[in-house]
Amino acid sequence: MIHGHVTAWVLALILFFVAMALQSSGKEKGAKIVKMILRVLYLLIIATGVGLIFSLAKISVLYILKAVVGLWIIGLFEMILGRVASKRRTSVFWIQFVIAWALVLYLGFIQLPMSIMNP
Repeated sequence: MIHGHVTAWVLALILFFVAMALQSSGKEKGAKIVKMILRVLYLLIIATGVGLIFSLAKISVLYILKAVVGLWIIGLFEMILGRVASKRRTSVFWIQFVIAWALVLYLGFIQLPMSIMNP
């Protein structure tokens, strides 16, 4: 299930940047389709994340923190895409995105024992 969760996140990140590129180039219809696919991936990410949390024997605070930061990133995806569509500033959200992404990668790949890096 970990591989499915990570794969869904990678696909979401790729589709996020594709949607950004389509939105910036003025291709509204293509951007809207990609955003809808991205929202389906959010559901897959949340479902696999919940499955991973419930597969643990003991849930530590760090796992809860990682889940909250993951939801924060999904919210940032939507806020950035919405602000790009309405041609508003996104610099604060990009700073939050970088911080949240670094934190979730640190927790997921280095700190927590249930990861791809820790067999």
